[in-house]
Amino acid sequence: CIQWLPCQFTDERVFLNEKNQTETQLIHREAVLQFGQKGDAPVNPNAITFLIARSKLDLLRYVEGVEAEQLKCDLYRYSTEGSYVRWPVLGAREYNHWFSCTLRHRGGLFTVTSFLRHPSDQPPPGRQDYHNWSAIADRELLLTTVAVVIKTQTPAVKVRLKFQQKLHCQFDVDHKGAKVTVEWHRQRRGERTKLFSFSRHTGEKQGSGVGLNPLAAKDASYTLASTMMSSEGTYICSVSVTPLFASVDINLQIEEPPQVTLNVGPTLSLQEGELQKIVCEANCYYPRDVDIVWYEQDPAVSGTSYPKPLENIMYSHHKDSQDKTFSLSGFFYLQPSLNDSGKQFTCSVSHQSLKMPIKKRFTLSVEGERRRLSVVLFAADCGVFRACMSWVRNKYRNYRLLHECSPCTY
Repeated sequence: CIQWLPCQFTDERVFLNEKNQTETQLIHREAVLQFGQKGDAPVNPNAITFLIARSKLDLLRYVEGVEAEQLKCDLYRYSTEGSYVRWPVLGAREYNHWFSCTLRHRGGLFTVTSFLRHPSDQPPPGRQDYHNWSAIADRELLLTTVAVVIKTQTPAVKVRLKFQQKLHCQFDVDHKGAKVTVEWHRQRRGERTKLFSFSRHTGEKQGSGVGLNPLAAKDASYTLASTMMSSEGTYICSVSVTPLFASVDINLQIEEPPQVTLNVGPTLSLQEGELQKIVCEANCYYPRDVDIVWYEQDPAVSGTSYPKPLENIMYSHHKDSQDKTFSLSGFFYLQPSLNDSGKQFTCSVSHQSLKMPIKKRFTLSVEGERRRLSVVLFAADCGVFRACMSWVRNKYRNYRLLHECSPCTY
């Protein structure tokens, strides 16, 4: 069980510049996220300690099964934008200092964002809190509790065209009856589109993709029925509970593997010196970058024969399909000699959607001019032989007729 995590705390210093404009200086400070209870000593007395006391929300439950070294921890101050309300839990005070904590799995398995509440004896400030952040000493310990958690197990998704895809999002709040609003947006090429929203307070629902029954169980996962090129982008699952707004980003990328074909069969038979265009086509792939390489290998050379790339390869222009996928061909001209017979030629196609390159190959068979000449001479010899035999048969027939018709004399 994780007892503590090293974190980077991004502090803020807000000030007025020479032009009387508000500027924010970001200050990166060493911090520790420690799990325990009030009165625990800090595990690192030389760092700022955010001590998370036990509450209804157990942050560790959202990172089960991983080691501390697999997590990246970031802490930030959080401004409520001038909204100061009493957080509705037992013993809560009128004013709280808020911090956001994001835990990312270094292998990209999940992202968890939570809000830490640090109660204050001070009255709410008369203006927005970032104008008057309370100072935090280098070795200070702040006692906090987790108020809101939001998590996604699909922070980055790669999916094929026309596939159903579920984008995971779950959340929780530390008190019942919270007036939660859940929304989904897609950010693509600078445009932000609302896909779904639901307000538990009003019961109003817009859009589709999220089931209300799972939502009641705090599962806000969004389902794409069939992916298209327009499905690409950043999906934002957000949960708002006044005065907090939590969100996680999910990056969805379309990847369609290429379909690879050759314009020749597994065995190609050519006459010596005959010219043949050899084409390897990669069709219907996405995104655009693809690599087509031709290799040549002579299996007859034992022990020293390695595939070597051909240098005389030419490429077509990329072709766009109606479904926004791409096609490309790599080709060369083959004019073989007898020594090329038995060689193998391999087309290797690499694309980011493939774990291993797709390879298509053929074996070359070359027939020489000598063989063709032998066939012609053999045919000619057969013709002469047949003519000679016909002449002999005719001579023999005439001889028999002469002796059968003439009287015998002695």
